Amino acid sequence: MAKPITCLAAVAWEPNKPLVIEEIEVAPPKKNEVRVRVMASSLCHTDSYVHQGRDPEGVFPVILGHEAAGVVESVGEGTSSVEPGDHVILLYIPECGKCKFCRSGKTNLCSVIRETQGKGLMPDGTSRFTCKGKSLFHFMGISSFSNYTVVPEISLVKVDRAAPFEKICLLGCGATTGYGAVEKVARVEKGAKVAVFGCGCVGLSVIAAAARAGAGMIIGVDTNEVKREWATKFGATHFINPAECGEKSIETTLIEMTFEDGAGGVDYSFDCTGNVKVMRSALEACHKGWGQSIVIGVAGVGECISTLPFQLVTGRVWRGCAFGGVKGRSHLPEYVKRYLNKELRLDELVTTVLPFEKVSEGFEKMHDSNNIKTVLIYR
Repeated sequence: MAKPITCLAAVAWEPNKPLVIEEIEVAPPKKNEVRVRVMASSLCHTDSYVHQGRDPEGVFPVILGHEAAGVVESVGEGTSSVEPGDHVILLYIPECGKCKFCRSGKTNLCSVIRETQGKGLMPDGTSRFTCKGKSLFHFMGISSFSNYTVVPEISLVKVDRAAPFEKICLLGCGATTGYGAVEKVARVEKGAKVAVFGCGCVGLSVIAAAARAGAGMIIGVDTNEVKREWATKFGATHFINPAECGEKSIETTLIEMTFEDGAGGVDYSFDCTGNVKVMRSALEACHKGWGQSIVIGVAGVGECISTLPFQLVTGRVWRGCAFGGVKGRSHLPEYVKRYLNKELRLDELVTTVLPFEKVSEGFEKMHDSNNIKTVLIYR
């Protein structure tokens, strides 16, 4: 019978206040739940966004973190897919296989625990974390900024033990989002012309996936000149800093670059910025008749995208996706195998490795233009 565990966690007591390393108690897993010893967690801008108090639905006090890998410590009643000792990746989008969304075969947006997850609670409406006599909220169903966490069984997937935690934790969000957007949403074909707006972890993963798909022209777009080298390293054939376009818009520049047989525009564009103005440019840089623009970046709450109806009437398509359309429990074991076979690039994305206790320093690294991904290692 599992008992409560005392461990360290980075607690966000209030929005926009420093994280505090606290000793917390993690309750045993209940029915269909799993307690995981977190081994590595990468930092994501979503964690920072909520920590800064920019998400009106953010709840505090909370344990942030959602890109993580670890080892199963104990399982609750009814759990059948994993057992203690299994290596797992945690999933902020679960996969129950039974809800309307899972049964449809059209989306990865499992809905079965969405309501409680959005409230920072486990499916039964309670928390598994306590600190100084107070209950702490869960974050995105994961809360990986803790030595131990508890998640629903459907919110993790067993993976190959040969894969290093500090690399596969990236598959819990950013890297998978980029690869999936290319492979499962856009389905980029050989010879296609592609533009990628924003060359951070997600954008570089898009570029790598497009290169693997055999795209004929891959154009990285970023205002940070440092990203030119990064984009080229991951497979971009061209790079544009919008500041170089002079009086021309970035979409006009892209159309001129790809002009052929009386028309120009990319076959696929990907927004990895979360900027609604960039999203419009990404759509309008697409080719008339068939161009698709995939919205990956998450915009601020209440912000809206807009374009002239003419852009859509003439055949361009605006699409969005979460987690790259990937179903975690069905698809991630194969992604891990591809990484082990050197078919999926993760190693180069990890530019900073820090002990878990230096999580605040990790957030500061997000502002370093040379830093792509910071990974926290747990003792």
